[in-house]
Amino acid sequence: MATISKLSNPNPTASLPSSLKPKSSITHKCFLGFQAKPGFNSKLASCSCISFTSNHPSKGPSVVRCSVGDGNGTTVKRTTLHDLYEKEGQSPWYDNLCRRVTDLLPLIENGVSVTSSNPAIFEKAISSSNAYNDQFRTFKMPTNFLSQYGGDGYVSVEVSPRLAEDTEMTIEAAKLLHKAVDRPNVYIKIPATAPCIPSIKDVIAKGIRVNVTLIFSLARYEAVIDACLDGLEASGLSDLSRVTSVTFFFVSRAAVAQAALAYQLYQKKFSGPRWEALVKMGAKKQRLLWASTSVKNPAYPDTLYVDPLIGPDTVSTMPDQALQAFIDHGTVSRTVDAKVSEAEGIYSTLEKLGIDWAYVGSQLDEEGVESFKKSFDSLLDTLQEKANSLKLVSM
Repeated sequence: MATISKLSNPNPTASLPSSLKPKSSITHKCFLGFQAKPGFNSKLASCSCISFTSNHPSKGPSVVRCSVGDGNGTTVKRTTLHDLYEKEGQSPWYDNLCRRVTDLLPLIENGVSVTSSNPAIFEKAISSSNAYNDQFRTFKMPTNFLSQYGGDGYVSVEVSPRLAEDTEMTIEAAKLLHKAVDRPNVYIKIPATAPCIPSIKDVIAKGIRVNVTLIFSLARYEAVIDACLDGLEASGLSDLSRVTSVTFFFVSRAAVAQAALAYQLYQKKFSGPRWEALVKMGAKKQRLLWASTSVKNPAYPDTLYVDPLIGPDTVSTMPDQALQAFIDHGTVSRTVDAKVSEAEGIYSTLEKLGIDWAYVGSQLDEEGVESFKKSFDSLLDTLQEKANSLKLVSM
C-alpha cells in the first residue's frame, strides 16, 4: 500500500539555481508513493533512478502525482527541454538527487522527465542532511514510479559492483533484487564488464528489465546489444513488450565522435529481419543514454556533450551545470547523426595515431568499477552511521 510522504523542506525551490526556479508564484502539491518489501537486503543494491510526472500526455496513472497551479490558470513557460523531447525525441534526465529538491517541481516545469542518481550522489544526500531521518526510520524503499513520458518512469536498483567480475553471482543477485522489489517498473542495474555480458543475456532471458551501465567503447556496446537480443530470443516469451532495457554510454570520458558512432550501431542493430521478428512479439528498442555529460575543462563549451548528441529514442542525463547551460542557450536540433563521416574520420585518425579504443575502454571500465565499489561501500557505511545515530538496528 502506498503512503503519503510530507516534504520536510518548507521551500523546496530555495536551494535551486535561479534558472530552474518557477517563473511565477505557484502552489504545489506532491504525493510520493513508497512500498516496503519484506526481506529486502540493502547490501545488494542502491536506488539510482527516480521518475515523476510532467506536462506530457499520459497513457496511464501515476503514483507520483504533482499538481501545479496558481488558481488563475497560469501556464508554465516552455523551455528548450520541452522542445528536446517533443521535437527531437530525446528525454532530458537530471543527474542529481537530494531531499531539498525531492519534489523537483521547478525541474518538472522546465521539462525534465527523470532524475538519475548513483551511490555517490545518494551518499552525499543522506550524509549532508537530516531531512531523510523520518523516512529512514521506516526502512522503506521508493518504488512504483510511473511517468507521463512513455519510455521513462523507472527506478533502477543496482547489483553490488563487487560482483562485477562474477557472472553467476551477478545473475543470482539480479534475480534476488527483482524478486525482493517486485514492482513492474524496476530496472536491475548491471555493469557492462566482460564477465557481466553473459549475465545481461541471462537476466533478460528471465524476463527481467535491465539497466546496463559503464559502457566506454563501441566493441563493448555491441556486445551489450547482442546480449540483449540473445536474451530476448532465449526468453521463450510470446509477449516481449515488458522486457525493456537501457544502456548508459559514457561520453566525456571517451569522445563525442565515438558516441555518434554508437548511435549508428544502435540504428543498425535495432533494424533488419532479426529485430523485426522480435518487434512482432512486442520487443522495444534498448534505449541509449548519454552519461557523464558535464564539461570538466572550463575551456570547452558548456554544452559540448549535449548539443552534438541529440536524436530520437535517446536520453541525455545532465547534472546542474549542463542542465542550466542547455536551458539557457542549448540548440534543439537533431545532431547525433548529422556529421557521421566526420565522426568516422576522427575515430580512424586516432586509431592511426596509436589510440587503441578497446584498450582505453577496458581501462575506463576497470576504473569505473573501482569508483562504483568505493561509492557503494561509502553509501553503506553512511547508511550504517545514520542507523546508529537514530538508534536503529544494524543494516
